Amino acid sequence: MVSTKPSVGQVEEIGGRFGLHLEREDAASFAALMEATLSTSYRRLDELAEPVPRVKYPRSGGYRPDPAENPLGAWYYRCSIKGVGSGLLYGKRLAIKDNVCVAGVPMMNGSATLEGYVPEFDATIVTRILDAGGEIAGKAVCEHLCFSGGSHTSDTGPVRNPHDHARSAGGSSSGSAALVAAGEVDMAIGGDQGGSIRIPSCWCGTYGLKPTYGLVPYTGIFPIELTLDHTGPIAASVHDVALLLAVVAGEDGLDPRQRNVRVGDYLGALERGVEGLRVGVVEEGFGLPGLSEEDVDETVRSAAQRFSELGAEVRRISIPMHRDGIHVWNGIAIEGATELMVKGNALGTNWSGHYPTSLLEVYGRGRRLLADELSETVKLTMLLGEYVRERYGGRYYARAQNLARRLRAAYDAALGEVDLLLMPTLPMKATEIPAPDAPREEIIARGLEMIPNTAPFDVSWHPAMNVPCGVSEGLPVGMMLVGRRWDEETVLRAARAFEKSGAYTPPSL
Repeated sequence: MVSTKPSVGQVEEIGGRFGLHLEREDAASFAALMEATLSTSYRRLDELAEPVPRVKYPRSGGYRPDPAENPLGAWYYRCSIKGVGSGLLYGKRLAIKDNVCVAGVPMMNGSATLEGYVPEFDATIVTRILDAGGEIAGKAVCEHLCFSGGSHTSDTGPVRNPHDHARSAGGSSSGSAALVAAGEVDMAIGGDQGGSIRIPSCWCGTYGLKPTYGLVPYTGIFPIELTLDHTGPIAASVHDVALLLAVVAGEDGLDPRQRNVRVGDYLGALERGVEGLRVGVVEEGFGLPGLSEEDVDETVRSAAQRFSELGAEVRRISIPMHRDGIHVWNGIAIEGATELMVKGNALGTNWSGHYPTSLLEVYGRGRRLLADELSETVKLTMLLGEYVRERYGGRYYARAQNLARRLRAAYDAALGEVDLLLMPTLPMKATEIPAPDAPREEIIARGLEMIPNTAPFDVSWHPAMNVPCGVSEGLPVGMMLVGRRWDEETVLRAARAFEKSGAYTPPSL
């Protein structure tokens, strides 16, 4: 694939981008020196075979469902891939978010830039699911490059909320939560960089857990930003969330996000109850100006008191920096996503692990060819990210990453006083899906407005879980439980106790 040496004009152009003022003879000299390396090392790299994770389980067939079979618009591709004939997930049917590589199954990640790509390997979590006896029933639609909390940005069309087809299912794991809520699968894999497991779980009325950063390997999954990427389970019950987490958690040796991973006994924690636990109701998570709906706040406060009835100590707690979490997240996500997801063709550089080069090549070509077809949320992010990077040289990304330590410490300090933090997952109920010809401002608002409570915990790396806790106007309301890093057991234990109490009855479909 290595081309001939660059022309003198190309070297001059590249030099100009770096502020070099090359004379013609200098550019010619560098062109010849570049050719020496291209014709040896780069040519040899093309000849050597890359290691690719082995595909352990056979698969064949599969298809794109027609609208009659896909009333919510939540399936991207249907298939049936079965693992071993026993295990923790035997008898369970799963949907895989369509930013996750499944060998032989088309992957679009919600964007025409990737349409037609078929991975040749399974993501680590896919192999683990099949090793545990699960059946992969297909790929769930996700939002355009996963950069939306609304369910209206995928190039396949909107994903409809099972409880009201005119409303958003939430994003970016829109199809994953909708399919679980509709009973089409038992559980699903979601992804979370700003709330994308918890947002659709909240609006669809499912249980969704963003694990501690690095607990579940991200290998073979399309990223957004290396320090924000999380993947984890969505299910119709707390037990099934714990079950799926038990299967997919743990280091794989290929993901740079994983360091000193601590896997817990998630299933064993479920029936311990909450007696003696201290639950802190975070005041800054309520009453968000211009966003919080009164019925949502009231429903979550009422749900918090149920923990008192179950034997926990419930108290109000203040974490002033929580309100700044969204600003820290913006500082990291906007520049970070521009550098990795856009300019880095989804993979970037400077990390050690498995690089899916086939994905990089297909997406890189598609991104350049179809740049005008990117979603409005992605366009805004890359325009702002590049502007800030060029204008300020990375200063704000660096400040945000430094402030992430302060945010993490603020939550850690609060979690020294209590065992769990509690607040609304989202400040509002599911919003209406914008019309296809809606103004850009409305499309972007419906995609990003709901994340002030969820996004900070992608920055801080604490486990955070949506727990359906009530219904208002026929729509689910969710409360978020947040625990100490690596302490998913306590989060699941409390979620299970609340679930068993019968305080939440899902609206009928």
